[in-house]
Order: sequence, then C-alpha cells, then structure tokens
Amino acid sequence: MKRILSVVVIASSWLSISLFSSHTVAQWYESTGHASIKNNDISAAKSAAIKDAITQALVFSGARVSSMQTLVDGVLTQDQLKINSHGEIQKIEMISEDRKADQFAITLRLDIFPQQEHCPANQFTKFVAITQTQLNNREQAKMGQIFDINKATSEALYKTLNQSAMNAKPTAYFNFPIRVGEFFNQQYDYSNALLEEISSRSNSQYVLLSQIVDISNGDKLNNSYAFWQDETYQRSYKIDFALFDGTTYERMWQKSYRSQAIWPFEKTAIIDVFSDKFWSSDYGQNIADINQTVSYDLQAAMACLETQGKILHIENNKLIINLGKAHGIEKGQRLNIAHHNYLTDAAGNKMPHLITTLNQIQVEQVYQQSAVAVSIDQQPLPNIQINDVVELTNLEP
Repeated sequence: MKRILSVVVIASSWLSISLFSSHTVAQWYESTGHASIKNNDISAAKSAAIKDAITQALVFSGARVSSMQTLVDGVLTQDQLKINSHGEIQKIEMISEDRKADQFAITLRLDIFPQQEHCPANQFTKFVAITQTQLNNREQAKMGQIFDINKATSEALYKTLNQSAMNAKPTAYFNFPIRVGEFFNQQYDYSNALLEEISSRSNSQYVLLSQIVDISNGDKLNNSYAFWQDETYQRSYKIDFALFDGTTYERMWQKSYRSQAIWPFEKTAIIDVFSDKFWSSDYGQNIADINQTVSYDLQAAMACLETQGKILHIENNKLIINLGKAHGIEKGQRLNIAHHNYLTDAAGNKMPHLITTLNQIQVEQVYQQSAVAVSIDQQPLPNIQINDVVELTNLEP
C-alpha cells in the first residue's frame, strides 16, 4: 500500500504561495531521490533521499531554490534545503523505496499546485559541460597526497548532476585540465575562444568552470599527549563556480561554497581520492553534500535560461543543427536564425549581441543530438552561415 506523507512548505516572506483559488487544479509529479548511507544510518539516508525527491519535484514544477522548510510525518525536518516555490504541495505518496549497497533510493508522487509564473524555456533541456576544476594551491594537497582531488570532485559532481531528473543535463568534460583563473579575477579578462572550444567539443550550450581555492588543514583536534588516539584534523574545503553561455560568452551564474570537516586519516597516510574510503569519510561526505547543494543551485539558476543551438552544416535550403531529441526538439519545431554582432564599449571590451533575422526554419528530421531543418515554404535563406545561432520560437505557455 502506498503511504501518504503530509508535507508543510514554508516559503520566504517575500514570495507568497497562497495565491491559488479553489478552482486551481493540482498536477502530479513523480520523482526519485537518492542518498548515501553513512555509518549504516538508514533513517538519515531515507530522510536525505526524501528531501532530494521533494526538491527535484519542486524544481521541475518551476520552483526556485532559495528558502524552504519541510516536515514529513513529523519525522523529517530539513532547514538546509532552500526553495522558493511558486507552487504548493498538496499531498505526497510514497511509491517505492530501495537499497543497493550503500545507496538508498525513494520514489515519491507529489500533488503540486502549478506555479502562477510560467517559465516556457523550462520545457526544453539545456546541456552544461562539467569541466575539470582547477586546484589553486597544490601545496595544500600534500597531507594525504590528494593532488587529484580536483579531478575526483569534478567527476563526483558530474555523477550527482547526472542522477537528477531535471532539465539541466551534464556533459562530462572533466578529463581535460583547464586554466580558469582569469574567469574568476576582478577584471574577468577571460578567453571567449576557450568557452567556444569547450562548448563545441562537448556539444553543450553552457559551460561550468570551477576552482578549489582552499583545502588547507587546521589544528589537530585531539590531544598530543593522548598517544593512544588517532590523529584527526579539521580541513577546509572552499570552491568557486561560474556558469557561462558558450554561445554569447556571458557569465550566467556564480557562487562560492565554504565548509570544513574532519580529516580522519593519519597525517602521513596516502589517500586515494577516487576510493570509497575517501568518499565515506567525513571530509569526502562534506564534499558530496556541497556537490548536492551545487546541483540544486545550478538547476534553479538554469531553469529559465533559453535553449539555443547553432548551424553545423548548410546545403541548399537544408540545415543541420546541434539540437535534437535530447534537447526536447520535435519534428515541426520552428526556429529563428540569429547572427553574432559584438559591440565594443568605451574600455575596448567586446559585448555579445545577437541580431535575430527574419529567416525561419522548421525541423524536418530529428536525431538524438542533431536535427535537419528546412526553410519555411522553401524560401531562400540569404546570408546564413555555419555557427549562426538558432533560437526556439514557439515558447508560448
């Protein structure tokens, strides 16, 4: 029998969630939440999986991550998860729960009143390249010899995002080292060419860059005279993220995350950052928790961003574009064509600017990552070039 969970959602004061009339019809959403089992604590894992499932359903329905409290059957109380919901949960049903090794999964069915503010772009999928984070201070990695922590955390973030059922999908690009310092300095004198290269090679419109700025260890926590105790240290983990549009080169989102956790290993031990031993430790779990928060924040930041593509090939009045079924494109979809036209400010900085042309195309054949489109009514397509931008047109609610 399906169990029904009662849920109270408390939104922040500046956003009302009580603007729905009695005639508003709720919609059902089904989502699956995942969580790791720590120290064989099934209850905590179950609570985390429920939180994850609720979050996915709310964000998928149009909620924005910002501030939320949930109460499930008087047992689960979560203050850390932050959601500003334009919708309101009416009822939750527990569909199934499953445990495989140290992973716990719960599938919920949620009855949610629809949001009043519609986000048309949310119906299409956006792809984001998850690049390899840069480790700024390699000397801080000496304790534990964790010089590959940047690679391991980038791979872990990709896996976390890949488990999400939301409309921002990750593309693995973390095997290539990238210098990202200029993308985070005050001048923002970063390379458009690098963004374009990553976007093109990964076939992703958006590019996520990151840098680990601090993994230093603090003071030893236990007493030096208590020789029978294992050495434990408090260790920092600070990481910066920035999301860029690989088409316009604009910075769309940026956020820093700061935390500390116990480093339980001996000071001279060499730790494999790809191992279960590392990720099941307090420090590894702390990074995993931050990755989960990044996943929520990134999904919310990308929810209403537009899905755009580019022209890959031109033959007569037929075009091949880099949008397909995976992006939500269907046969008959109409698209506009736009040109890049960069403007230069007084300081000599180039600013992206798109000029939408009068040319329209319609999708004739659809593949997973590409599509063939033809001009409307077989009209000629003047001044169209490879790498011109294609924009979705029929986004009306």
